[in-house]
Amino acid sequence: MVTPRQVRAARGLLGWSQQELADKAIVSVNVVNRLERGHTDSRMSTLAAIEKALTRAGIEFLPSGEKGEGVRLARPD
Repeated sequence: MVTPRQVRAARGLLGWSQQELADKAIVSVNVVNRLERGHTDSRMSTLAAIEKALTRAGIEFLPSGEKGEGVRLARPD
C-alpha cells in the first residue's frame, strides 16, 4: 500500500490539490488530508481508491528498498 509521503509526492508531480485528488478518488478532502498527515486509520478501500486515482493519472509507485520509497510519472509529458 502507498505511504503518506508517496501520496504527497504524487500530488506534487501532478500539480493536484488535495481537493482534486479527493474528487478523482471519490473520497472526502478530510480523508486525503488525514492520510497525508500520517493518520492511517483509513479503510483499505479508501487507500485503494486514492492509489487507483493516482495510478490512472500516470503515477508509478516505487517500492521501498535500499534507496527508499518513491514515485514517478509513468508517462512523462
